[in-house]
Amino acid sequence: MRVYLPATVPMLRSLLDDGELGSPPLRAFAVTPAVREWYVTSDVEELEYAALREAAAASLRLIDADPGAARRRVVVVADVPDAEVTPKPQLERAVVELSAAVPLSRVAAVHADTAEAEPAVRAAANVVLEADLGSDDAQFVVDGAEGYELAWYATQEIGALIELL
Repeated sequence: MRVYLPATVPMLRSLLDDGELGSPPLRAFAVTPAVREWYVTSDVEELEYAALREAAAASLRLIDADPGAARRRVVVVADVPDAEVTPKPQLERAVVELSAAVPLSRVAAVHADTAEAEPAVRAAANVVLEADLGSDDAQFVVDGAEGYELAWYATQEIGALIELL
């Protein structure tokens, strides 16, 4: 199953250094049965894009929790065995839990913000928890960051991407 893992730049460094991402259980996003049911008229590409956007939003929370992380959203895209994925629809439609760390060999690509998005992402990371608690003003700031598309990077470009950030 293809999964979208919210991440930060330090997490990318760990992926390269350790050869795997995370310590289970890992929270990720995917095209789950609940997502398919909710977006019944969408094609697979649209559903995957929705899961990617959810992971990008979750990346903001990770950035907020790590003051040393670059203020750029990061999403790691990986293909993992179905047996390692458990949907968690009680949390959100696209949320899944992974029972194993994700080895670099299973990573298909990385998506990350470009330099233009950094000011908006910095502002959004500063207020993302307020937005989660219902602040309309904070949600407006978060929406501003979500207006930036993430750039795509091949796995062999991860090291160069880290150097850029």
